Order: sequence, then C-alpha cells, then structure tokens
Amino acid sequence: MIEAEQLTKSYGPVHAVNGIGLYLKKGESVGLLGPNGAGKSTLIEMLSSLSKPSKGKIFLNGKSIHSQLTSFREKIGVVPQDIALYNELTARENLQFFGKAYKLKGDALTERVNELLTLMELDERKNHQVKTFSGGMKRRLNLAVALIHQPEFLILDEPTVGIDPHSRRHLLDLIRKLQQEEGKTILYTSHYMEEVEFLCDRIYIMDRGSIIASGTKNEIKQILSIERTYELTVHIQKNSLKEQLEALDAVKSVVEIESGYRVVSYEKELFKELLQAAQGENVEVRAIKVEEATLEDVFLHLTGRTLRD
Repeated sequence: MIEAEQLTKSYGPVHAVNGIGLYLKKGESVGLLGPNGAGKSTLIEMLSSLSKPSKGKIFLNGKSIHSQLTSFREKIGVVPQDIALYNELTARENLQFFGKAYKLKGDALTERVNELLTLMELDERKNHQVKTFSGGMKRRLNLAVALIHQPEFLILDEPTVGIDPHSRRHLLDLIRKLQQEEGKTILYTSHYMEEVEFLCDRIYIMDRGSIIASGTKNEIKQILSIERTYELTVHIQKNSLKEQLEALDAVKSVVEIESGYRVVSYEKELFKELLQAAQGENVEVRAIKVEEATLEDVFLHLTGRTLRD
C-alpha cells in the first residue's frame, strides 16, 4: 500500500501541490483527474520519488519511502507524460537498455523483453528504430519500459496524450488488462474523464494543487444527487409549455433544445409532473430521457470550469 500525507510542493510563494493526502491499496486502479496545470505531474514526481516534497510524507506499507528508496523504486514503474525513449535505438534495444538498468541480464532479460514486445504487439517492429514509430507505438513501448522490471505499482501520467483514438483505446485496454489480469496497482492521471471512468475503481479530483473530491465513481457522482436532468422529446414546442415547466416547484431550469426541452430538477422523480404539464398544453411527449451525472458534470459543479478550460 502506498500512502501520502499532507504532500506539499512549493516554488517560492506558489504551492503547486498543497497538503494532499491519498492512498493506493494493492490491486486497485485509482484515477487522478484534473485539468492541465492542476498539479498532477508535480504530485506524480513526488509519489515516484523523483522530487522531494516541501512538506509531507509518503509511505510504502507503513514505512517512509525515504528510508527504503532503492526497494521502493524497484516496486514502481513510471510512465511519464513525455516519451522517455532513445529514438536511435530499436524497440528491443530500448527494452534491453532499461532492463539492464534494473540489473536484468542473460536469459531473464531476453525472456522479459520478448514477453513485453508480444504484449504490446510490437513484435513486427522490434528491430526498427523508435524514430520510425507512430505516436501510439511509442506510447506502448513507453509502457513496456515501465514494466520491464515487473513492478507492483504502475504510475501513469497522461499516457495517451497526442495519439489517435484507435491507439488510445488500444493502450487503455492494455492498461486495464494489467490491473485485472496481472493484479497491478495503478495510479492513472488524466484530464480525460472518460479514461478515468473506464479504468479506475476510485478517483481523486484535483484542481489548483488540491484534492477537491474523492471516492468511488458513484460516490463522487452523489455530489450531484440533488439534481437530475430530464430531456423531453415533444411533437411541438410552445412558449406556454416552457413557462409551465419553469413554474414547477422542483424545477431549477428549462432550456429549449432541438427535440424539445432539457429540464434540470431538484427531484429524482418528476415524470408525473412533466407529463401533466405537457398534457395541460396539449403537447404530445414522445420520450423522456433521464441523464446521469458524469465526472465532467461534477468537476464543473465544484469549480465552475470544464476539465479542458
């Protein structure tokens, strides 16, 4: 288990990370969600022992990592946001180089390199220089390098930046396989909420150097449980119906959309009232769709900004 207490990283008067606490239990996948500039990469640098906190402590199984740095670094694999490969070397040579840095050699090194080339579907390009690779191939090889020494913990910092949707999905599937089939403990940072929803059991939402919410996906979405959005599809729009909907006690707002109306309500069950209002104006309701809250909605609710602002 990795645990952080009151982690702070300051640059003069500026707190890039401010008093953060979090934990990763063995075998789980944890998401760190936040916009660019939130402090995610700075936090990752501290959690991976690449940068020393200004304040706070990091523990591995209850003991400070600074009392066991060599052991800690052997247990973690880090995939940085920027590609960390040697372009003039081949895929195989890159893996061999980093494997030797972890004291792998001989048959054990060869076997691990071949295993990772197969896992990342890079066998056919194993003897090609990395500078000839696509962005998606480089990202997969970057992940393979982090796995060369078979770490228990995998820390990934925005690993899908700059790749096409197909390569992105391929990489996400590989990461989920590592957690579900190999039992890797994963910390995954992103500003793409759909990636975090796909991969992670628990989520920390970070903004401006601080954690502003944490919990399971459902727990975080409960932040918005007081609101529910209904989308009404109608055969005709009338100003009088919009006024009737706005007059309902439980309704927060009504917006006209192409197919009808989007109604935000404080009530979880508003079907009866919506239908009665439409019937009173002789408007046929063809469908009512209830929209569930997303992590994007939660972030907007908490900060007033979107993840991509």
